[in-house]
Amino acid sequence: MVLKYVRTKFKLLSSISKRKAAGKAFELFCTPQFRTKKDLPPVFKKSEKIEFPFEGNIVRGYRWNHPSSKKALILHGYESSVINFENYIEPLIQKGYEVLAFDAPAHGRSTGRSITVISYKNLVHHIWNNYGPIDSFITHSFGGLTLSLALEEITHSPTTRIVLIAPAAETKTAIDNFFKLLKLDAEVRKEFNRIIEEQGGKSPDWYSISRVAPKLKGQVLFLQDKDDQMTPVSDVKPIMDKNYPNFKFIISEGLGHRKIYRDEQSFKKIMEFL
Repeated sequence: MVLKYVRTKFKLLSSISKRKAAGKAFELFCTPQFRTKKDLPPVFKKSEKIEFPFEGNIVRGYRWNHPSSKKALILHGYESSVINFENYIEPLIQKGYEVLAFDAPAHGRSTGRSITVISYKNLVHHIWNNYGPIDSFITHSFGGLTLSLALEEITHSPTTRIVLIAPAAETKTAIDNFFKLLKLDAEVRKEFNRIIEEQGGKSPDWYSISRVAPKLKGQVLFLQDKDDQMTPVSDVKPIMDKNYPNFKFIISEGLGHRKIYRDEQSFKKIMEFL
């Protein structure tokens, strides 16, 4: 019923102004509809709590095993939180890592209503500059795209370890799915794309792991499930076909988009890689 109401609302707004419809669509696209509110897992209660102002919001995060000679950063996906990676913390500490984990704006315990990949990318830069440099990264979904775009601008080494779990490889695909869900027309899509270009100076195609992959100098472990409907394997195949020597792909089946980073075999492969 809610979806039907939203579709009707956009249909009416679109008949009045394609630009206004696109603006409201972009606002909705950048506004998480779910925020993780569950209690802090025990391992998070033992962390050092960190918070700082960022682009008008308060970002809240966690740190363990500080100081250490090497650092790992966890980046969560859209409508998720770093607390969902509770099983990764102790094993990373046992490997000698100082572990850093922050909720992006509009997620978890950080403040804010909306987020863009540009804002999330800027947050990665802030963390790198104030708490880095970072040696290893574990990312999921939106966090994987964000990190890839950030590392295009951050000097990192061939020894950097980059874990991309079901990353949002192509922003165009996410927009396609969003427009299909809301049944928005092609004219609204044109205006939507213009808004993205006005916001960041780049077209939606620019926000692409396929585009940035050659610029990732570190060792990349790329986990993807065949049954992932949100970030489909079809977006990953063009990257696989390039045969980048620093990329290793693990293709699973039956895990979908969210179970993959909780899967025991996936977890084992990631820990071996790190």
